[in-house]
Amino acid sequence: MKGKITIDKELCKGCGYCITACPKGLIAFNEEFNSMGYHYAIPVNSDECNGCGLCAVVCPDIAVEVWKAED
Repeated sequence: MKGKITIDKELCKGCGYCITACPKGLIAFNEEFNSMGYHYAIPVNSDECNGCGLCAVVCPDIAVEVWKAED
């Protein structure tokens, strides 16, 4: 099972909960800022995502979405 992570950079406030929650370490902070002045989270190595959805569950701003897809 593969997953896909998307993060709305304008909703993200850079709390880092999604980064901590990801068991595979597939989310990191971007060096750039969003329009609110936060370093927002971005998916990295997302081809390794299994679609567990923990990152989306812990996001207080509903900025993270995860989809599962069959291989």
